[in-house]
Amino acid sequence: MDKRYQVFVSSTYTDLIVERQRVIQAVIETNSIPAGMELFPAADEEQFKFITSVIDDCDYYILIIGGRYGSTTAEGISYTEREYDYAVSKGLKVIALIHENPDEIPYGKSETDSLLRERLAAFRKKVSDGRLVKFWKSTEDLHAHAIVGLTHAMREYPAIGWVRANKVASEELLTEINDLRKTNNQLQAAVAGLTPKPKIENLAPLQDKMELHGKYWRTSYNSWRFFEATLTWSEIFASVAPYLVRFPTDEFVKSTLCSAVFNRSGHSADGEQPTLNDQQFRTVAVQLQALGLVKLQYTASTTGDPGLFWSLNPFGERLMMELRTVKKAKALDQTGNDKAAK
Repeated sequence: MDKRYQVFVSSTYTDLIVERQRVIQAVIETNSIPAGMELFPAADEEQFKFITSVIDDCDYYILIIGGRYGSTTAEGISYTEREYDYAVSKGLKVIALIHENPDEIPYGKSETDSLLRERLAAFRKKVSDGRLVKFWKSTEDLHAHAIVGLTHAMREYPAIGWVRANKVASEELLTEINDLRKTNNQLQAAVAGLTPKPKIENLAPLQDKMELHGKYWRTSYNSWRFFEATLTWSEIFASVAPYLVRFPTDEFVKSTLCSAVFNRSGHSADGEQPTLNDQQFRTVAVQLQALGLVKLQYTASTTGDPGLFWSLNPFGERLMMELRTVKKAKALDQTGNDKAAK
């Protein structure tokens, strides 16, 4: 069945007209239906009620944040933030596109009121916490991020969508399909909660060690030198995992791991320009995939060209939290002894 998704595009209006057009174009290019208040921007309570009815009919929600907080209600909350809160309350998958450097936005498109600037900063933080966001500088960034974000959301979080009336056999069939979708989502959630079992025999576990090599330029000798360090697979994964929530490129992951290995080798104080052995890095990529921690896939980059990008699998996300979170210190009594040991 030919299904199309409806996508609500939310932002302040007059300062982001061109940016909204590029995002709406991206929505259309994904064969989706854009929805937004292009000719009817939210400015009062009556209009806002109409907008919420439009959001109710949407499958996904794209939020663009630039340099303005926007028109506010009597309580001081912008209508854009109210739209966002409503979309989250309805369970819509949010694709957040936030300007990378708001201080660089032209004066005419930025908030001049100090209170509104504070509220904009708080809104940016609110949207960023606990959610994958993409940062943009240009309209081309927005176009690429919107396509990649929507494609990922449609694949990983399929919604109800719309079909032409002549393509639906009956109301009973539609109800059955919807029930199957709910069952499928429940099964996917159950599978995501299981620790994946490696299908490869004798796969090295996380506590096993791997010796990694590379070279660096040593200025004092005016020549290339070699470095090496031994890390467990847990340490290798922990060194790159926090960066994978941003869907980085393959080269970025390699550079991040190289820095971790170089620092571990003890040569970082007297060398520069470290590079990691590419064959070993490819082994690391394969191993982390085999362990069910990461996923590598080709998709469109910000320039529109295909590129290899990394992301975390559900098991990888949980392991990252275990490895990189700060644990609570043990409580001590007045004598300095560990209470738990008594």
